[in-house]
Amino acid sequence: MGSGRRDFLKLSGAAAAGLMGQAVSGQTAPASAQAMPVRNLGRTGYKVGVFSLGGQAALERAHNEAVAVPIVERALDLGVNYIDTSSIYGGPERWSERYIGAVMKRRRGQAFLASKTKERTRDGSLRMIEESLKLLQTDHLDLWQLHDIGLAEDVDAIFAKGGAMEALRQAQEQKMVRYLGVTGHFRPEPLMEAVRRHPFDTILMALNAADRHHYSFREELLPLAVEKQMGIVGMKVPGRSRLLASWTPPPLEQQQHSWEGAVIATTPGPLTMREALYYSLSHPVSTVIIGCDSIAQLEENVQLAREFTPLSEHQMSTLAARTEPVSKQALFFRFVSRA
Repeated sequence: MGSGRRDFLKLSGAAAAGLMGQAVSGQTAPASAQAMPVRNLGRTGYKVGVFSLGGQAALERAHNEAVAVPIVERALDLGVNYIDTSSIYGGPERWSERYIGAVMKRRRGQAFLASKTKERTRDGSLRMIEESLKLLQTDHLDLWQLHDIGLAEDVDAIFAKGGAMEALRQAQEQKMVRYLGVTGHFRPEPLMEAVRRHPFDTILMALNAADRHHYSFREELLPLAVEKQMGIVGMKVPGRSRLLASWTPPPLEQQQHSWEGAVIATTPGPLTMREALYYSLSHPVSTVIIGCDSIAQLEENVQLAREFTPLSEHQMSTLAARTEPVSKQALFFRFVSRA
């Protein structure tokens, strides 16, 4: 490892601390409650809370409005000011965008709203954004992202003539979206190539305590994003709970028939949610997105975010070492066949 990389790791906790600022604007929690730290979302000028709401978990389940909509409402009440979803969350019906839209029609001004296109063509992506705006009940997105860039072929397709980048640029020119981003969790190299080809405003990357064991994103991709002054959003923080000691692996038959079944999980993880969250937040990220199954889970995550203090590099290395035995199950998304 070069001295520059060592310096980056040494400074990552300090950089994370330095990114913090005042309380989230629009905070509606009681004045006595501890405010959530905020950080700059790259060059956008937006101050984002360090915990943000992901559009999966309860928010992507069919006919789950009674659970999902109150989670979105409560998140805004607690000062969460960044919400992430996608055109593919919740299947063809796009339940996640529907539930979030039910809240956005009344509270649009309280959230930085992000969605994604999985399409690789211009026309396909333009169809996606039109439907996203309709379902989210808004006339614009704050951030539109290329979903799941994991292979070199993805990069070539989106930047080709008639590719998705043409749709992103057009949507931005027409003020349907304010900022553009790229996302991925499979391999770092294609994301690095995409970032070199276009000055994206943000990057959404998988970053959890097992990261350094397989196809690490923190080794080169994260420093590149810092160098480019991007808004950096972390995801897969608990690895779909597989890093957590409180998690019980599903029955073998269920795992074999699920999309993440490429890696069979046989044991709980070694970490608490506090350890998993603080590991990711101790890097120079702007925020992390986590999907929630209940209001209680949301409130726990917000409270942990409010109490956050950066870990030292020694503490982070210790947590990473503890995850090694379960690293493949915690990074299942890097072993799922994309053929």
